[in-house]
Amino acid sequence: MGSLTSDLELEYNSNSSINLLDSEEFRRQGHMFVDFMAEYYKNIDKYPVRSQVEPGYLKKRLPESAPYSPESVETILQDVQEHIVPGITHWQSPNYFAYFPATSSVAGIVGEMLSSGFNVVGLDWISSPAAVELENIVMDWLGQMLDLPKSFLFSGNGGGVIQGTTCEALLCTLTAARDRVLKKIGRENISKLVVYSSDQTHCAFQKAAQIVGIDRKNIRAIKTTKSSSYGLSAESVLSQINLDVEAELIPLFLCATVGTTAITAVDPLKPLCDVAKQFGIWVHVDAAYAGSACICPEFRHFIDGVECVDSFSFNPHKWLFTTLDCCCLWVKDPSCLLSTLSTNPQYLKNEATDQEPKEQEVGYKDWQITLCRRFRSLKLWVVIRNFGVANLRNFIRSHVGMAKLFERLVTSDKRFEVAFPRNFSLVCFRVTPSAVMDKLRTKYKNGTYDQYRQFSEEERTNEFNRELLESINVSGKVFMTHAIVGGIYVLRFAAGNSMTMESHVRAAWTVVQEHLEAF
Repeated sequence: MGSLTSDLELEYNSNSSINLLDSEEFRRQGHMFVDFMAEYYKNIDKYPVRSQVEPGYLKKRLPESAPYSPESVETILQDVQEHIVPGITHWQSPNYFAYFPATSSVAGIVGEMLSSGFNVVGLDWISSPAAVELENIVMDWLGQMLDLPKSFLFSGNGGGVIQGTTCEALLCTLTAARDRVLKKIGRENISKLVVYSSDQTHCAFQKAAQIVGIDRKNIRAIKTTKSSSYGLSAESVLSQINLDVEAELIPLFLCATVGTTAITAVDPLKPLCDVAKQFGIWVHVDAAYAGSACICPEFRHFIDGVECVDSFSFNPHKWLFTTLDCCCLWVKDPSCLLSTLSTNPQYLKNEATDQEPKEQEVGYKDWQITLCRRFRSLKLWVVIRNFGVANLRNFIRSHVGMAKLFERLVTSDKRFEVAFPRNFSLVCFRVTPSAVMDKLRTKYKNGTYDQYRQFSEEERTNEFNRELLESINVSGKVFMTHAIVGGIYVLRFAAGNSMTMESHVRAAWTVVQEHLEAF
């Protein structure tokens, strides 16, 4: 045992002098990783877009335990290529049209490298003044780009904070709204609080509401209809609120969405705020995807009425070429966040915390759930400066143009239809019921078609489109996802990836047609 201990001590002592941030080794490995990623992007369209592996594939390829001795970076990168890349669904592929894009850019990646390289923990001003002050500045810049009212900016007594995701933004604002009301009515009445959204609102809202203690039966997902283009109508919200008030419940929070996940429907902000104002309801706008488009003047009308809401958020990591994660949240009254999220333990006290904070000395730890935070504003600052507002707008317009192109291709083929109106760069389409019936009659002309008569035409159409989408995705040539709204199953074509060109859009449409013909 003695010799073993000595050996361990010798090993420890021999390694203790190693500089883990040696500048030359960082330069050497950094070049290798940049070269690796550059080759990846160069050849990305050669990979199947959706990973083709089976569940559990990686456990069969990697050792059961961690290596005891160091392994070279060359070996690690080789394993990344051989074992990790096959298990990646390639979100940056020019043939990726699923969900919503997670746009990246050279500027975004370089900004991320800077953020990771500095590795500061910007929880308050003293912990890293640049991290706090840059976030102040960038959030005001971005608010101005969106033409948000001055009341949301630091220059107008509001303010903005960069969260990780929309889930965090919703959780913070729900918590602030909850505590604001419970201070008046008593915490024992939390079971009476009710929150509102549409049946198209992202599931993150329900999760956040449950976390802050809202009774599940008090989470209202109000039905939307085709007549309102699946936006949330003020009349239906008012009707539900009146029912809740009659039942002696307390309306708390309304989440309006600009660009819903399924079909990018838009909730009308001004009429909804008019209703909410009558009951003192906190109104939050989730514009996670579509908010980026609103830096373009021609799309700004989608957030008309934002001057009446309490908080607003969107995700630059979706469509503003900034790497994940980056969710920008503005609030009119930061004191609501501070009063519910603030902590001031002795070990974090300093000269700045002991005084009334200046605008530049925001303690961002009190604007979010976590204490520690990344230097996210740095990458957003690099992106905005490197592109400029004009180019950011033009890139978004080009993606909308690609969606319009795909929309024209769909409508030019009588076998297909655009199922829901296109607002931004998402096209929702399907094979028409009549084309599906023609296909089924041809396939089952020997008489077995009768077995399908037990299903409605809509059910047969939905199943046909579901199978078509799966066959397209299995091919690996493109990747799309689906939605079901109003009982209609649609294929979602989300243009907007950083590397996508018109040629990729046309090629994707050819893949769709070929798979229909071969079905």
